Amino acid sequence: MKIEQYNGSELVVKALAALKVEYIFGYPGGSVLDLYDALFGQTEVEHILVRHEQAATHMADGYARATGKVGVVLATSGPGATNCVTGIATAYMDSIPMVVLSGQVPSNLIGDDAFQETDIVGCSRPIVKHSFNCRDAQQIPTILAKAFYLASTGRPGPVVVELPKDILNPQLKFKYDMPQSIEMRTYNPSVKGHPKQIKKAVEAILGAKRLVIYSGGGIVLSNTSAQLTELVETLNAPITNTLMGLGGISGTHPNFIGMLGMHGSLEANKAMANADVILALGARFDDRVTNNVKKFCPEATIVHVDVDPTSISKTIKAHIPVVGCLATVLEQLQAAIDKSSSRIDRSAQEDWWQQITQWRAQQCLAYDKGVDVIKPQTVVEKVYEITNGDAYVCSDVGQHQMFAAQYYPFKNPRQWINSGGLGTMGFGLPAAMGVKLAFPQEHVVCVTGDGSIQMNIQELSTCLQYGLAVKIVSLNNRSLGMVRQWQDMMYGGRHSSSYMESLPDFVALAESYGHIGIRVDHPSELDAALEKAFSITDRLVFLDIRVDEKEHVYPMQIKLGAVDDMWLKKGVKA
Repeated sequence: MKIEQYNGSELVVKALAALKVEYIFGYPGGSVLDLYDALFGQTEVEHILVRHEQAATHMADGYARATGKVGVVLATSGPGATNCVTGIATAYMDSIPMVVLSGQVPSNLIGDDAFQETDIVGCSRPIVKHSFNCRDAQQIPTILAKAFYLASTGRPGPVVVELPKDILNPQLKFKYDMPQSIEMRTYNPSVKGHPKQIKKAVEAILGAKRLVIYSGGGIVLSNTSAQLTELVETLNAPITNTLMGLGGISGTHPNFIGMLGMHGSLEANKAMANADVILALGARFDDRVTNNVKKFCPEATIVHVDVDPTSISKTIKAHIPVVGCLATVLEQLQAAIDKSSSRIDRSAQEDWWQQITQWRAQQCLAYDKGVDVIKPQTVVEKVYEITNGDAYVCSDVGQHQMFAAQYYPFKNPRQWINSGGLGTMGFGLPAAMGVKLAFPQEHVVCVTGDGSIQMNIQELSTCLQYGLAVKIVSLNNRSLGMVRQWQDMMYGGRHSSSYMESLPDFVALAESYGHIGIRVDHPSELDAALEKAFSITDRLVFLDIRVDEKEHVYPMQIKLGAVDDMWLKKGVKA
């Protein structure tokens, strides 16, 4: 019996198909042309041609965040690979599963500074979960299977696979041998929490008088929103989310006390500061949460659950560390708490909720709605109303990102797509494109600013080619808003290089790419413009909304203070 054989490029495509890859986001170049030839004509894996490799990584990232699947990128060697670095770092900081296939010069030229040679494995080493230098075409299926396994298990993250041009040679044929399962001796992420640590955690939780549950992006990534909600309701505990954890519990749930951190709610930050027990689930105590670590929640016993042991006690000491998969650990915690829920001090809990209610009553997100200017908060609130809170909302980075996080209560996990850890301008549009590709019938909104949108605006061309009818809501304040806000607050209003003195006509620009552009200058125009934009389901609509350029994001933690040292508005401290 004759064994069918394939060249290296065909092995890549065949392996990707076996791994259930729907889309690969990329841009062709010399070192990967054989692989592009193998992609031609087959129908199992669709290639999406971007206009810049950074956008390819963000598209794959957005697709991965929204679906939970591994995003896949293909780039040529040298500049193609290095253009991916920002997107790789973005995924790494937020623990997003991604596999980046990078071309490389032929093996015999590596190290000779050949045309378009860059050591992409070396360049990306600090910002990947793992890398593979593939030197044997026969090993391609096994290496890809390992790459996908590593990217998607434990704490997810990006994996780079380097493919020299010679192993993709169409003249050399090999047997296709795809492993049925993957086991790696040096990689065995913990699943079950240690019973003794679970017992200690439950004792602390049941003995608490001022418990706060603090959940992060790990809840979203581990698909444990339902388990989290059950635990919250069993304990009747207040819960706060990090920026990355929004949607982990519904933003309209009565126990949700708002986002935590630098621009978090007063009640969330106050509750954390006054808690006696903090149950941290899939969160890493990022500096945008803790503020001054020396002043962070000094009276609290901290129970920290995470699949990544290196994240525990990295920034804030955990009194009770629990290493394990959130799905399993939450199951363990729930079972133990169900048996002893009568031990919860409901009287103390009632007092705790009364205090939180008092903080809530201060309505820290209230703002002056203005008359003759459009407030950015109003835009986000109206987008929430018109989409019934069901849209996928992607953002870039800056004031608009914080307004979206504060004023769009996310009902579900994977609904909020943003660059939290790296803070990447230019992320929003390509990420929205990846989401729209995955969910073409859903509303997908890119909330952006006049600075961020220009970072990857060339992808409007890609949107037209693939019919990606996203809605771009640009909160145009003619400046780099968050930079300007910091300059107002800390540099005496000296706006050094933060004003955009020359901006394009975004409506004309969108139309030049074949899309619909709508400009909104006055509050009286806003409702009609949004209704028109969201009534159009088969075209990309770019809304250029001129908002109040003097508006600041509040609340805001006071630099180097405790977690609850906050500005509530200009000149007013909590």
